[in-house]
Amino acid sequence: MSGQFEATTEIDRPVEEVFTYLAAGTNDPQFSPRVQAITKTPEGPTAVGTVFTSTVKDAGMKTGRRFRITEFEPPHRIRWAEVSKNVVMAAEGGYDLESTGARTTRVRIFNVLEGHGVGKLLVGLALSAARKEADAFGRRIKAAVEAS
Repeated sequence: MSGQFEATTEIDRPVEEVFTYLAAGTNDPQFSPRVQAITKTPEGPTAVGTVFTSTVKDAGMKTGRRFRITEFEPPHRIRWAEVSKNVVMAAEGGYDLESTGARTTRVRIFNVLEGHGVGKLLVGLALSAARKEADAFGRRIKAAVEAS
């Protein structure tokens, strides 16, 4: 079983500025309390093939995550796929950015979660929790970008 959750938010910053913040990839701890630490390989600008390695805490358990950038189209589109092996993982995800004015940007984030092994039994719970939290997640992205 797999499924998707998503959130959309309006950010009071120009699209290029929002894209730069999100493309950095290492800002995730500022808006995602799950992310304990994150690094980027290789150093330098994010591009297709860049890998982000993080430690996240879900349901009281820490896991390691590795995401590879699969599409990168400034300033409108970023896609990733999880390359680590976890029981519940993000098979694909991304940001879609749209300028809605000279200084405003609409951001849509989504992740497609799928379960492996025992994760097939857990993915429904993970999706339910992610969908319930999606709007708050969007608000945290907005607040973090606007504070940067």
